[in-house]
Amino acid sequence: MKKEDVITLPNPHLREKSQRVHVVTDETRELIDDLTSAALDWEASRAHEISAAIAAVQVDRLERVVIVRSDFDRKSNTDFTALINPEIVKYEGEIIADYEGCLSVKKIYGKVPRHSKVRVKALDASGREVRLKAEGFLARVLQHEIDHTNGIVFIDHIKDASDAFYTLDEHGELESLDYDEHIKDNPILWD
Repeated sequence: MKKEDVITLPNPHLREKSQRVHVVTDETRELIDDLTSAALDWEASRAHEISAAIAAVQVDRLERVVIVRSDFDRKSNTDFTALINPEIVKYEGEIIADYEGCLSVKKIYGKVPRHSKVRVKALDASGREVRLKAEGFLARVLQHEIDHTNGIVFIDHIKDASDAFYTLDEHGELESLDYDEHIKDNPILWD
């Protein structure tokens, strides 16, 4: 798959709940490969961004499958970990607002409140149950992707619009967006 296969708002499928995967098959593993290809192709077209993760709904497949980058610090490491039917079993730590972007929300970033720690259970690409504890950026990424499987996009979490929305300038720096001018009535963002 290519970056063009990534659907973006206002596509209504991004607001739908994905279906559980009952049996991990070769078709599921092909979907994981497709997600990886789409994420890396999208990333290759961006000088200042990485594909931290992607959910199957973002390539218009309503299945509870996500992939998460194994190394967020090195763009040269293109390994991803697949999580099938991921769910958060416990939220921990404090709630921290930090910046998020999304392959399916073009040119908009937001300051999103999330728990600093989570515990997640899922199946791996072989169908075995895995459990993990995550904190910091990984915890944020997992919450973001699991939201996708539930039809939730990161902008849905932003309640205080003042100083909450951003875009990237030509140097890869976040630049504040005026809510009333760029966000409030933007039909691409809100249904």
